[in-house]
Amino acid sequence: MSPPVTVDLALVGGGGAASLVLAALDRQDLSGVRVAVVDPVHKRGQDRTWAFWGNPGTFLDPLLSASWDAVDVITPSDHRTLALRPLRYAMLRSAPLYELAAAAEQRLGAIRLTTAAGALDDDGSRVVVRDEQGTPLVDAGWVLDSRPCPPARSGRTHWLQHFRGWWLESERPLFDPQRAVLMDFRTPQPARGVSFGYVLPISDRFALVEYTEFSPSVLTGDEYDAALRGYLTLLGIDEGDVRVAEVENGVIPMTDGVFEARPSPRVVRLGTAGGATRPSTGFTFTAMARQADRIAREVAAGRPPLPGPAYPARHRWMDAVQLRALDRGLTDGVAFFGRLFDRNPPERVLRFLDGATSWREDLTLMASAPLLPMMRAAAGDAAARLAVTRPARRRRSGRRGGGRG
Repeated sequence: MSPPVTVDLALVGGGGAASLVLAALDRQDLSGVRVAVVDPVHKRGQDRTWAFWGNPGTFLDPLLSASWDAVDVITPSDHRTLALRPLRYAMLRSAPLYELAAAAEQRLGAIRLTTAAGALDDDGSRVVVRDEQGTPLVDAGWVLDSRPCPPARSGRTHWLQHFRGWWLESERPLFDPQRAVLMDFRTPQPARGVSFGYVLPISDRFALVEYTEFSPSVLTGDEYDAALRGYLTLLGIDEGDVRVAEVENGVIPMTDGVFEARPSPRVVRLGTAGGATRPSTGFTFTAMARQADRIAREVAAGRPPLPGPAYPARHRWMDAVQLRALDRGLTDGVAFFGRLFDRNPPERVLRFLDGATSWREDLTLMASAPLLPMMRAAAGDAAARLAVTRPARRRRSGRRGGGRG
């Protein structure tokens, strides 16, 4: 049996979060830092698409498939075109990011182990990464783990962002490549939840058209396809005029449950498992990129690779209240999102969803939401939190009493 590989930093999982960390470490031009990547699949090609907003002029610019300075938000009663500058909305397909990460991995001299990781044994000074049979693979100073896992503490609301997208090709111009559709709420709304369509055009003949729901449970494949056909009809597109070149599916948690970002002293979770997914929207990419940059800077400075919180605590509370209001039917989802964009500059809304707004801006955003429903949701959230903490306090009290006896 070969001894485990000894490294300073091990990445367990090789998807988007790990790829961003590798690229960020490479940009720091690190030397002498030993890195290992443990993943059963060396990811390549197009297996997913990320859409996000931010300022232009970053290392991602050469990798983008498209970007837009304006997006549409459409409701049954209104059609808004939102000017985003100085921000932009951007689309990144997975292949260019995986290629960038592979080049970074090579320059860093990283060791790749193409196998599935099992247990992470952390004794507080080193972490042993084992395979699924318990064999030691890597002995690391720190481990960054991006494997999916459920919340460490269950929340009060458990929804999903779930979707299916069709990459559509056409022989004639059908799309406006200068503008994306961020949210089109003209889709039939579910009995419990919110649905919308989504259009990301790369050219006038090639675009990703998607149907998305925020709701407690997923649909069947036939239901997604029917919803997409209905959305094409809303867009005025004859299904016979397009060809489905690729299909993308996804399910992302939307919950106020707490993801444990640091399950042991030297293990740090990344991506959704580390809390990078915004509970109110399911957006994840920008937080992953921000945390990857922070990790690389910390490593370059000789400090622990800790990414910091993905979002401020007050934003997580605001998300919990919003999810509760939607889940309990206290507010209409279409009206809520329409009002949010109608009463705030788009830059403020998008920076809030990225966790980058100030207290003053957050108060302005809260004032634009329907007051009474959100107050009821906030009161219900507070009562639910107290109901969880009281039994825990009783159990602790009972243990102390038993010890004295």
